[in-house]
Amino acid sequence: MTLILVLFAVGILLLALEVIVPGGVLGIVGGLSLLGGVLVAFDRFGPGGGAWALAAGLVVTAVALYLEFVLLPRSRLARSLSMTATVAGRSQPPVADASLAGRTGIAVTPLAPTGIVECDGRRYEAFSRSGLIAAGAPVEVIAVETFRILVIPARHTTTSSS
Repeated sequence: MTLILVLFAVGILLLALEVIVPGGVLGIVGGLSLLGGVLVAFDRFGPGGGAWALAAGLVVTAVALYLEFVLLPRSRLARSLSMTATVAGRSQPPVADASLAGRTGIAVTPLAPTGIVECDGRRYEAFSRSGLIAAGAPVEVIAVETFRILVIPARHTTTSSS
């Protein structure tokens, strides 16, 4: 009887620790400990004692899962340990849309023939139709493809003041 109680106590303790230490290993070992307690109960006390141990193990497991997945996430402790901030950044440049055609921008990186341009305060992947364009040079968007824009060097109109 002592071995059964020890296995159940270890199983309950490991299931409780699973809430604090994520990863699943403690929960699995705790479940196996409870299963071991049930198997020892079947061996020592026959079908009647084993059935009682199985029922107790199922109740303990159900209560532990309810506490872990239903009550704990709503608790003040869980809110204090959980992250609530979100990341607003992006890992990829935005996808260009057709409204960019005809606009001008600046080459952020050298376009040889691909690179990054900035247009209306946003950065896009671009392809230069006219070969190399230096970083910082003004560019004009001539077309929009699926994931990039096609650019050429911007046409300058110079006015002289005398």
